Amino acid sequence: MAGRKAALAQELRDWRTWPGRIGRLWRRSLRFRTVVITVVASSLAILVACVWMALAIQNDLFESRRDEALSTAGRATAAAQETLDASVQSDAAQVRNVFTSVSAALSRMAGSDRIAVMRVDTSPSANAPVPFTQGGDWDSAISSDLRAKVQSDADLQWWQSIALTADDGSTVPGIVVGQQLNVPGVGAYELYIAYDMESAAQTLGFVQGTLWVVGIALVLIIAGICWFVVRSITAPIGETAHTSEELARGRLDVRVAVHGEDEIATLGRSFNAMADSIQAQIHELADLSLVQQRFVSDVSHELRTPLTTIRLAADVIHDNRAGFDPVTARAAELLHAQVQRFEELLGDLLEISRYDAGSVDLEVEATSLAHLAEDVIASMQQLAEQHGTEVRMVAPGGYSPVDMDPRRVRRIVRNLLGNAIEHGEGRPIVVTVDSDQDAVAIGVRDHGLGMRPADAERVFDRFWRADPSRKRTIGGTGLGLSISLGDAKLHGGTLSVWSEPGRGSNFVLTLPRRPDAQILVPPVPIDPANAGTDALGSTAPIELPVVAGEDS
Repeated sequence: MAGRKAALAQELRDWRTWPGRIGRLWRRSLRFRTVVITVVASSLAILVACVWMALAIQNDLFESRRDEALSTAGRATAAAQETLDASVQSDAAQVRNVFTSVSAALSRMAGSDRIAVMRVDTSPSANAPVPFTQGGDWDSAISSDLRAKVQSDADLQWWQSIALTADDGSTVPGIVVGQQLNVPGVGAYELYIAYDMESAAQTLGFVQGTLWVVGIALVLIIAGICWFVVRSITAPIGETAHTSEELARGRLDVRVAVHGEDEIATLGRSFNAMADSIQAQIHELADLSLVQQRFVSDVSHELRTPLTTIRLAADVIHDNRAGFDPVTARAAELLHAQVQRFEELLGDLLEISRYDAGSVDLEVEATSLAHLAEDVIASMQQLAEQHGTEVRMVAPGGYSPVDMDPRRVRRIVRNLLGNAIEHGEGRPIVVTVDSDQDAVAIGVRDHGLGMRPADAERVFDRFWRADPSRKRTIGGTGLGLSISLGDAKLHGGTLSVWSEPGRGSNFVLTLPRRPDAQILVPPVPIDPANAGTDALGSTAPIELPVVAGEDS
């Protein structure tokens, strides 16, 4: 456990593994995928809402502060104009005194200490008060466009956004309001009042910061709620999936825990009902299979005694057939052959019943597969000669002993070779034995009629025949290949078949050298084209007749 945690921590520290891990989590976890989609969609929605609200608040704050500045500046300008209009100005000194008092009052009425007064008509005049500025560098603050607009109209009020210099030297946002001020007897003056917008900017910054904090908090809250809701849905689904896996492994007693009466609870109850039904049917089928196995076993055993008596009687009759007339002698031969076949069938049925009951044991001993194949070929040489078939053996390997049940393996090889002789159409048969460090294998290749792919898939079924109308020439019960497949699996090996119509068939038995050996590539290829031994028995393919209605 500690090693796995250390390996996981090492993978997490390596950022290059993150994309792959996230990709696997995205594909395998509905909970992760749902939470991510919800968080991303919510984040986008909250981001759009926050940006829109920030812009709306920014515009509202600026407009309200601008309107306040315009209103204050307008009132201050109107009050100053009323003061100038009401004053009796008989000489230049009195005009300057009144203008000075009005200028001082402007700071109080306008609510700003940044004021500039400039004369519109720049021609010399003895009575004209001197223009003045206070609270900043006005030459760079007022643009020429703003001055042109103020000078062009005496009644309108104009404004412009500017950057103001604070006391500490920093730059703060602001606006400047311009309007004409008429001095009686002298002419028009330009009046500019600047207002600081820093308070509005601070308010806007606070509001925007609050919006971001609230947005992030909302995303986290939504993620938590989504995780909780999705977990409450996916957890029962995951539990159901785990229970179904346990059922697939054969634990028929596991069930899903059901809580409540909602849709998930209904799903759990339906799943448990399905599991109960499957368990009952499996138990019923198991009981029927057990009854069937017992019936086959009992019948086979019960037939042993009368069959032995019949066999003895048939042997006596067969041994004395020379004294019979030809018809009776032939009947004695047929009786002897059919009793022998019946005895083989009974033995195969007993063997099948043992496989079905799971009571088959191996009697293992070290055996050379190549030598075993030679013995089987020698024992069936007479049968091959009767069918005009030549059996050729190629053994590059397989001589070293391997633990196996020689009786069962010999039965497999005899069965494969007997089928090849019967279906080989008198053409050569090649038996190939080879081995590697993991397995030994034997292949039996004939060049007979072959089988279609659909027939090759069913060749190991019990009592199945590719051509039911074809007569068996060497007997057989229809259980040989099924028993051979069971013997191969009992050894932990495989029995495979390759077949093509007109090219024959190739059966390959592969046995592992060790119980834990993994066979990736069998020593004898299942496709004879890859084995390199087809030339030993090469003949022209058999031309199969075309059945009416089939493509040629």
